[in-house]
Amino acid sequence: MKLKTLIMDELAVNRAMTRLSYEIIERSHDIDNCVIVGIKTRGVPLAEMIRENILKNAGVNLPLYELDITHYRDDNKESVRVNDIPDLPVGGKDVILVDDVLFTGRTTRAAIDAILLAGRAASIRLAVLVDRGHRELPIRADFVGKNAPTALKEEIIVKISGTDGETSVGIYE
Repeated sequence: MKLKTLIMDELAVNRAMTRLSYEIIERSHDIDNCVIVGIKTRGVPLAEMIRENILKNAGVNLPLYELDITHYRDDNKESVRVNDIPDLPVGGKDVILVDDVLFTGRTTRAAIDAILLAGRAASIRLAVLVDRGHRELPIRADFVGKNAPTALKEEIIVKISGTDGETSVGIYE
């Protein structure tokens, strides 16, 4: 794949994540009742960034959980087994679900299914670094770092330094 356009460098990603964190603090009725759930793989380091920012700016150390949605995807032929129910203490909590890119909505739907199996959350709100449009399901993000309309043939790739050696967001062809 060839890089078409770099839309966010490390500084822009950090600024967007800081802004998302402030929005979460401001729009949460009770920040102490929130938990953060990062969707593997790149949603997890972004969730960690949000958690650190909330601790720094609100003094609240929110619980953070990782969620692997592999068994909850609608394109996975295997059905969910009892031992696949995630161990997430979400009952009665306000869940902040974090992912890198919102595209069709299918990953988010799978994550919501997993969270609902784990317990009855008081609410589930979605935070994404990039919303690229082209939804197939009626899902929208509550907190968005950047809207980046793209062509269907293009792909948005998020790189995080801990995983990829650099932090950036690019449109690739």
